[in-house]
Amino acid sequence: QVQLVESGGGLVQAGGSLRLSCAASGRTFSTYAMGWFRQAPGKEREFVATIKWTGASTYYADSVKGRFAISRDNAKNTVYLQMNSLKPEDTAVYYCAASRSWLNVAPSAYNYWGQGTQVTVSS
Repeated sequence: QVQLVESGGGLVQAGGSLRLSCAASGRTFSTYAMGWFRQAPGKEREFVATIKWTGASTYYADSVKGRFAISRDNAKNTVYLQMNSLKPEDTAVYYCAASRSWLNVAPSAYNYWGQGTQVTVSS
């Protein structure tokens, strides 16, 4: 069992930056691939980024490639999402999730989810 708690969301102007954190409980954090997803009002939850258990491999949605960076610190049981050059269309609730397999972009492939953190980007 893995419990996930996101933090770091907030209100930022377009062009600004935010760093999201996701703290995980349990001793098996390093055995899970971690992902970030987001969901805007009236839209489906969409994939943002994922990182392999060792942190050696990452994969991004085209919409955030070059602006967002996912990383993890297995000693701290934490995964991060550094978001730069934010745009109003990045506004959403951001969720972290854990998966037992690698390179999944579908929410159904993730076994555990956090409660989400709101990110609002003003124009």
